[in-house]
Amino acid sequence: MKYYIKQKVFTIGDKYDIYNEQGEPLFHVQGEIFTFGSKLHLYDLAGNELYFIKRRIFTFLPTYEIYQGDNLVATAHKQFTFFISRISISSHLGEFVIHGEVFAHEYTIEKDGVVVVEIHKKWFSWGDTYEIDIHDINNISFYLALVITIDNCMHNSSSSSSRSSRR
Repeated sequence: MKYYIKQKVFTIGDKYDIYNEQGEPLFHVQGEIFTFGSKLHLYDLAGNELYFIKRRIFTFLPTYEIYQGDNLVATAHKQFTFFISRISISSHLGEFVIHGEVFAHEYTIEKDGVVVVEIHKKWFSWGDTYEIDIHDINNISFYLALVITIDNCMHNSSSSSSRSSRR
C-alpha cells in the first residue's frame, strides 16, 4: 500500500502531511518549536497522538526514540559507514535495518532480510516529498513513524548533539 509524505515549506518547525494514493490526508506530523532537539508527534486525523519521536541527547551519532504513549517502542541508531546510509532499529516488533543511498533519496526497511517498506524521495518537488510503499498493512502508523525518524536522522545528522529529554 502506498502513502505520500509531504513536508510543508515556509513553516516554523517540521510539518508533514501523510496522504493515501487518492490524495486523501490520513495523518499529520508536527514538530515542537522552541525546544532543544528534534521532537515530533504523529497524529491521526482526529488529533490523537499515535507516536512521539525524539532525538536522544549526548550521542556521537544520531539516536532517536519512538514512544507510543509513555512506552518506548523503538530506538533508531545511525551507524558509521562510508558511501551508504545505514540505520538499525530495535523495536517491539523486532529488529529492522535501513539501507539507503549516500544522498538519502532511496531507502528500504528490512526485517529478517525481507523488505517491508520502500521509501523513494521525489525529485523536483516543493519541500521534501516521499513515496512510501508499505508491504505490512498491519503496522502502517508504526512504519510511518519509522520513515519520519529516518528522514530526521538523515537531515539532522550534523546537528548538535545537545538535546533535551522527553516532555
